[in-house]
Amino acid sequence: MSFRILPASRTKNVRYAIRDIVVQAKRLEAEGQELVFLNIGDPIQEDFETPRHIIDAICDALRTGHTSYCDSAGVSEAREAIRRDAERRGIPSIQEVFATAGVSEGIELALCALVEPGDDFLTPSPGYPLYTALAAKLGTRRNEYRLDEQNGWQPDVEDMERQVTPRTRALVLINPNNPTGSVYTVETVDRVVDVARRHGLVIFADEVYDKFLLDGGAHIPVATRAGNHPVLTFGGLSKNYLGPGLRMGWMTVSGANDALGDYLEALGRLVRARLCANHPIQYAIRPALEGPQDHFEEMLVRLRKRRDLIFARLNAIDGVSCVKPLGAFYAFPRLHDWAGTDAEFVTELMREEGVVCVPGSAFGQRAGTSHFRIVFLPKEDVLEEALDRIERFLARRSRTP
Repeated sequence: MSFRILPASRTKNVRYAIRDIVVQAKRLEAEGQELVFLNIGDPIQEDFETPRHIIDAICDALRTGHTSYCDSAGVSEAREAIRRDAERRGIPSIQEVFATAGVSEGIELALCALVEPGDDFLTPSPGYPLYTALAAKLGTRRNEYRLDEQNGWQPDVEDMERQVTPRTRALVLINPNNPTGSVYTVETVDRVVDVARRHGLVIFADEVYDKFLLDGGAHIPVATRAGNHPVLTFGGLSKNYLGPGLRMGWMTVSGANDALGDYLEALGRLVRARLCANHPIQYAIRPALEGPQDHFEEMLVRLRKRRDLIFARLNAIDGVSCVKPLGAFYAFPRLHDWAGTDAEFVTELMREEGVVCVPGSAFGQRAGTSHFRIVFLPKEDVLEEALDRIERFLARRSRTP
C-alpha cells in the first residue's frame, strides 16, 4: 500500500530567505560557479574567532562532567551572571532569567506563551524574518510597522500606533536593527515605550547586537526606559561573543510582578517541557559577561573599516543608495532603477556574477521600493570584489534595452 504523507498546513508559509537562498547557491557551486557569500551573519566563517576564555570554559565544563540535564531555567551561575549584567546596564524590576537554545528559541517560547491563534503582534519592517516564520507556526498575524529610511531607519512611531488592533499582544523592537544596521535614539525608544504602555503591549527587546556600535555612543536597552512595564530582553553568545554555533541565548523578564505572574508561570511550563538548554555551554556565560572583553575593540575596528568601505562604494554605484549602518554588520541598500523585483535582482546577480545576498522583501520594505541586504563581515578584498561585481552587473543591465 502506497500513500503520501501530507505536511501540516502551518508549514506552507514558513520562509527563511537568509538560508533559503543557499539552496540556489549550492546548485550554482555544483556547476562550477565561483561565489562570494554575503548572505549569512556568521563572523566565524570570516576572520573572527570565539574568545579563548569562552572556549576554555566550555571545555572545562565537559571535562568536569556537566553533560547531564540541568535546571530547566538554566544553570544558577549563568542566570545570576545574566541578572548582574542586566542590573549593571540599569534594567529595573528583574523578575526572571531563562537560558535558551539561542535567542531564537527564547523568542519562540515567549511568543508561544503569549499569543492565541488570531492574535497579532507588531514587528518592524524591515525586520528579522524569524518573526514571519513564528507567526506562521503559531497561527498569529504580524502587523508590520515601518522603519523610516529617510530618518536613518528609525521606527515610524505614528505608523506603529496605527497597526495596533484589539488583538495586539506584543511589540517587537530590534535594536540595533537587522537588516538595516540602525541604532535607535533615546527619544525613539521613549516614544515606543509610550505606545506599549497606552495599549498594554508586552515589549520584546531583541538586543542581540547591542555591543556592535560602530560609531561609539551608548546602546539604550528598552527595559531601562520602561520602568515597571513588562519587557522581555533577549541576548546571547552568538553575536557579541562570536559564538553563533554555540546556540546559547537568554531572556531577561522585567517589569511589575502583578502584571507578569501568570505569564511567567506559562513560560515556566514551556521551559520545563523542553527539558533544558545546552548544559555545558551555559558555563561560558559568566566568563563571557564578566571575563575579558578585549575582543570588542579589535572586532569593531575591523567592522568599522568594512562598513566605511561598503557605504562609500554602494553610494558610488549609479542607481543605488544606502543609509549608513550604525550597528550590527549589515547594510540594506536601495535599488532605484531596477525594473524587476528585488528577488529577481538577487537571483540574477547570483547567476551572472556569483554574489550571494538576500532580497529586501524577505525582511519587509515599503511598497514600491526594492532593497537587498549584504553582510560586511568578510575581509576588505572580498568586499571589494563583491562590490566590483555588483557595479558591473548593474552597469551592464542599465545598458540593456
